[in-house]
Amino acid sequence: MEILNIFNHPLTGSPFGSALDLCILLAAFAWLLSIIVREYSWVDRIWPICPAVYCLMVAVDTEFNSARINLMALLVIIWGARLTFNYARKGGFRRGGEDYRWIVVRERTGPVGFQVLNLTVIAAGQMLLVWLFTSPVHQAWLWRQTPLNWMDMAAAAVIVVLLVFEAIADEQMWRFQQDKKQRAAAGKKITRPFITTGLFRYCRHPNYFCEIGMWWIFYLFAVAASGQWLHWTGLGFVLLTILFVFSIRLTESISAGKYPGYRDYQATTPVLIPWPRRGCVQSAGN
Repeated sequence: MEILNIFNHPLTGSPFGSALDLCILLAAFAWLLSIIVREYSWVDRIWPICPAVYCLMVAVDTEFNSARINLMALLVIIWGARLTFNYARKGGFRRGGEDYRWIVVRERTGPVGFQVLNLTVIAAGQMLLVWLFTSPVHQAWLWRQTPLNWMDMAAAAVIVVLLVFEAIADEQMWRFQQDKKQRAAAGKKITRPFITTGLFRYCRHPNYFCEIGMWWIFYLFAVAASGQWLHWTGLGFVLLTILFVFSIRLTESISAGKYPGYRDYQATTPVLIPWPRRGCVQSAGN
């Protein structure tokens, strides 16, 4: 991986340092493509792939001799496969498959403000974030002689559970949206414009809950390897959580503006932490 040690930084010479070099190149690539084709979801398209690539770069450096790093890479590959599949079936990889939220952000920030946001946050910021929340694998690499222990096993088990529930939430949302499209195409009345059933009965964003939870738990592999509870590689899941908070606020502001009954849903269902409903949504659930 030494060929990717292009930039001089504190991690130069390490496999995750090479991943940082790749991250910088991909950020520039995503930004240039967004300017050329005027679509701003290029980071969204490579987001599911990069963590697996970064973990594999570290695993290759160890010649796959670290059980912990192999386990981390396997879990991230499964995570990436799920996300890639879900994004692809929604048309995200097709031309014109830009996330609808970027259109809203463009309208709110104006052309100049959005281009500044595109350069600093959408391209560079998000790509750096992807690298950061994968960074516990670097700590595992530094302490690669530490054998697997109970914390690794517990972390892996919880991540598998979260991945399963995230896949269930994806499938429930997919089926709901497909049914909604079919009803609209047939000219039928849509009485339930947003999903409130299944896992969405217990919180408004179960997929986000699972996603955030997975990367929080992923950090435990670094703790298991090093014995250090506080380390810079934990910055990734903290910043990811902040990103999701802003993403949820944007998404919900759009939904509340489109659907009059959405505020009832907000009033009766927790936003992120699953919990039994405090009431019912008459306008959206019938």
